[in-house]
Amino acid sequence: MDKSELTRIYCARPQNFSWFLGAGASSSAGLPTANAILWDLKRQYYCSQENQEILRHDIENDAIQTRIQTFMESRGFPSQFDDNEYSTYFEKIFGNSKERQRAYLKKILSEDHVSLSVGSRVIGALMLSEHIRTIFTTNFDSVLEKAYAELGCLSLSPFHLEGARSSIHALNNEEFPIYVKLHGDFRYENLKNLASDLQGQNQDLSQCLINASNRSGLIVVGYSGRDTSIMNLFRRTLDSENPFPHGLFWTGIEKKPMKPQISELLELARSKDVNAEYVMIETFDALMLRLWRNIEDKPSHMDAQVRKTAVSQVSISLPPHGNSSPIIRMNALPVLSTPQKCFKLSLRSPMTWRQLWEIQRLNPGKLIFTKMHSEIWCWGMKKHIKQVFSDNLISMTSNEIPLIFSDDTHLIIRRFFRDAICEAFIHNKPLISRVTRSKKAFLIVDESPNDNGVLSPLINTIGGPIFGYVPNVPVDDQHPNSKPVQWAEAVQVSLDIKNETLWILLNPCIWIWPPRARKLSVDFIQSRCRNRYNHTFNDILNAWVKIILGTDAKNMTVKISAYNEGSDVENPSFCVGSRTAYSKKTT
Repeated sequence: MDKSELTRIYCARPQNFSWFLGAGASSSAGLPTANAILWDLKRQYYCSQENQEILRHDIENDAIQTRIQTFMESRGFPSQFDDNEYSTYFEKIFGNSKERQRAYLKKILSEDHVSLSVGSRVIGALMLSEHIRTIFTTNFDSVLEKAYAELGCLSLSPFHLEGARSSIHALNNEEFPIYVKLHGDFRYENLKNLASDLQGQNQDLSQCLINASNRSGLIVVGYSGRDTSIMNLFRRTLDSENPFPHGLFWTGIEKKPMKPQISELLELARSKDVNAEYVMIETFDALMLRLWRNIEDKPSHMDAQVRKTAVSQVSISLPPHGNSSPIIRMNALPVLSTPQKCFKLSLRSPMTWRQLWEIQRLNPGKLIFTKMHSEIWCWGMKKHIKQVFSDNLISMTSNEIPLIFSDDTHLIIRRFFRDAICEAFIHNKPLISRVTRSKKAFLIVDESPNDNGVLSPLINTIGGPIFGYVPNVPVDDQHPNSKPVQWAEAVQVSLDIKNETLWILLNPCIWIWPPRARKLSVDFIQSRCRNRYNHTFNDILNAWVKIILGTDAKNMTVKISAYNEGSDVENPSFCVGSRTAYSKKTT
């Protein structure tokens, strides 16, 4: 759904909607998002273990993030974007101490850091003017309380884990506005941060959300959907008698892909005849100001308080190209051309991401999928598509792929391209491709004896075996019986856009199978990677480039395709430059 349509629906009857706010709704007021808090916890743990000093603002550097994340995963921490990542770091750093958690959150979420943005002021104004009656949030902070007090000189008392039962009474008695903090308030005793806390939600606060959602629609803003217990609460609401009678509208930032768990929830809602839509917005502030502009009966004095700031365009020019030594080699190959077309599938029964991944798993090397909102895009031979979908397939039509530099949904297309590139890289080679739960893609050396010399560049560079079994893997409490653990040389593949060019990033690494044994194989991984400094790493990167492109020429254009045959709609092809990017000193 377009944001303009959401504006029309909401502004016609704003009292018909409750709101659900995540950390993204507070970030514009100067407070950290859940992801920023997570990186701060990682920074603290890394510095304490490695005796390093890294300042908070330094964590924005990609190289520092990579160093810290690699260290964490080598110590058995969850991979980035894992569902348990947030709670695991809180447990490691604070243990079970609620007091230490509260002290940390009080410091990082202090009102001293809050600078009310236009979005926060609009929320406060809508509550004061009774256009917003009920708000639910996973946030601990006091941004909304401050906005409510600043605009109306009134106090807003949220319902939280202490006194949760009162929220239901307030809703039943229509004591609006009702503001519910599902995970607690850092100023009080009870908080939800640890895995044991987040396994479920407070029954009374949950029932309050379900009751409210049986009376009104729901607009979700600034929430990523990563908390399993919250998503389960939404599913419980869909199982209630009258879920979201005025619709469920989930907003997400433009140019960021919709997460699978959100897509699956919206599809489930539609199956229960709920008007469920995903709405792309610029920012939280932009959405709230758009809604405020289109509310007709807003008080003029409150309108003046809301519009305290104005947005202006800022243009910062790029620095000039460097032309002096030293030259720094990058691990990025340029993509010089990309596919223009794919299939768009029309199905009788809609399919979830999980179902598509299962189809792809059961048909390795035959089909590549993505979902563009409710549409399914696909590469593969027509005969394979017809065979897999059978009677569920209504039609398959040629679909133009928009330019990823200008399309709002280019991140979805980027992952689509990445999967096709990985398929092209392993085609007819002793390599296998794997995508982890965190959606990272890897090319892994296969144990197949049919090498035919393809892997010799890597074998010669490493100077030893490139796959095998990890010796002396210790056992742990969860896995008390020792089982064989395999390892193999691998390379992580990702795509990025810089200076309007698509780049393939290659990061050589060690693959461990099964994945849960990675934390038990830390010593082995470190022993293999201990001496991979600049010169050695450069040679390993050269070896991987020669393997996947089939050439070690420094400035060639190589065409790669996912399959041996097929039209341009069936078989995605890319032209890739064989020389990696480099950087020269500017002065």
